Amino acid sequence: MAKEAVMLLVLFMALAAFSEAGQMRHGSRALARGHRRAADPDAPTHLHFYFHDTVSGASPSAVRLAGPADPSSRTFFGMVNVMDDPLTEGPEPGSAAVGRAQGLYMATDQAQLGFLQAMNLVLTSGPYNGSSLAVLGRNCPLADVREMPVVGGTGAFRFARGYAQARTHWLDLKTGDATVEYHVYVMH
Repeated sequence: MAKEAVMLLVLFMALAAFSEAGQMRHGSRALARGHRRAADPDAPTHLHFYFHDTVSGASPSAVRLAGPADPSSRTFFGMVNVMDDPLTEGPEPGSAAVGRAQGLYMATDQAQLGFLQAMNLVLTSGPYNGSSLAVLGRNCPLADVREMPVVGGTGAFRFARGYAQARTHWLDLKTGDATVEYHVYVMH
């Protein structure tokens, strides 16, 4: 009887060890799904926030690194800006902060205003605090809706893929300052 009890204990411990190893092997997927709000694990996560790009004033959130090749160009071809823009819940700059958009945008189209935008959406509050999404794509700021691909992420967004839709909420044509509404749909 003692031998059978010992054998059962050894078998139970082996099963527990195999189960633990399986959880460690799939840990990143479990972490990502653990933060998903949707009941369906295959449904995309939807994020909504506002991006505030301030290029004017004493404390801009985006600065020009290189000017356009031709200063009189309507497309700003050749201009490069680096940004660390606040992301907020609402369109007002004083609205609750949800993160930062850190990266750059450069004018790459000679025929119309079009940027190559490369940015990390670094989330600093809510259930995704400490996670980030990488967005890389074409952004034509005068179009009604722009779509850019989500190409990766960190934390809860490891292996992320999806898209970001941007709509200009407010634009000051004189200064270039803008508030942009973002809807991000991501699988992770």
